Amino acid sequence: MASSTSTARTLLAPLEPGRYAPSVHRPVRAKARVMEPDSEIQPHQHAWAQVAIAVSGAARITAEHATYLVPAWRAIWIPPGIEHAVTVVEAAELRTLYIHQSEGEAGPDVPAPEHYAWCHCRVLEVSPLLRELVLQMGLHADGPPAEADALARERRLGELALDELRRAAPVRLGITLPRDKRLRALCEAVIADPTRHGTLDGWAAEAGASARTVARLFREELDTSFGPWRQQVLLGRALTLAAQGRPMGLIAQELGYASASAFTAMVRRSVGLPPGRFFGRP
Repeated sequence: MASSTSTARTLLAPLEPGRYAPSVHRPVRAKARVMEPDSEIQPHQHAWAQVAIAVSGAARITAEHATYLVPAWRAIWIPPGIEHAVTVVEAAELRTLYIHQSEGEAGPDVPAPEHYAWCHCRVLEVSPLLRELVLQMGLHADGPPAEADALARERRLGELALDELRRAAPVRLGITLPRDKRLRALCEAVIADPTRHGTLDGWAAEAGASARTVARLFREELDTSFGPWRQQVLLGRALTLAAQGRPMGLIAQELGYASASAFTAMVRRSVGLPPGRFFGRP
């Protein structure tokens, strides 16, 4: 099974994460970063939790043997100690909240036994209020508040942001990645250009393997078949196109669906919502 070639990317180091480290006195810190297409922040991890939000563009965060597509005004929760890398799909402005957590906490002031999901990465909806809070906190992200009232304001905004995060609805945009290097190369190629081939036969031929071999690896590595896995990739791509303002009919056509109704059926089957609701912007 041959390896697929990958697009050359500009590798970037994390942006001085220690400079924005949260603490007991400053429990929620904000950071802003503008990134160009095909750039990637190298794998790294933090001792604190973080929420990465795409203000514009789209990013892909890879962590915990999965990749998460984050289009404009969606967010991803990353627990402490989880190694992750950020790849920009299209020019993006990223806002990050770094969140201090006491020992034994899995989420924003939430004990682990009650909210086990906070122990793992998850894509979240961004409410209009959370959006404004993130923007406000980003205005003074580059330095410590000069006065006590500025520090108090940062804490109040952070408390509200945490409350909104607790209420945020999860979005099913995680794409599981295999450990097998051969299959992972094929999966990365599908994520990069999901419509290049419409069938498993086409992707297997490109990878230099038989469709039967690839199908077996999907079952063994990901406990699923190629079709449902590729649907999640298409769903993430559709959400990115919707964030650009593309009409549903054009999105369906670009993703290779014979009709808008077939595309609608796929979205309903995947997330339980019609496209209009799922792709709606906050």
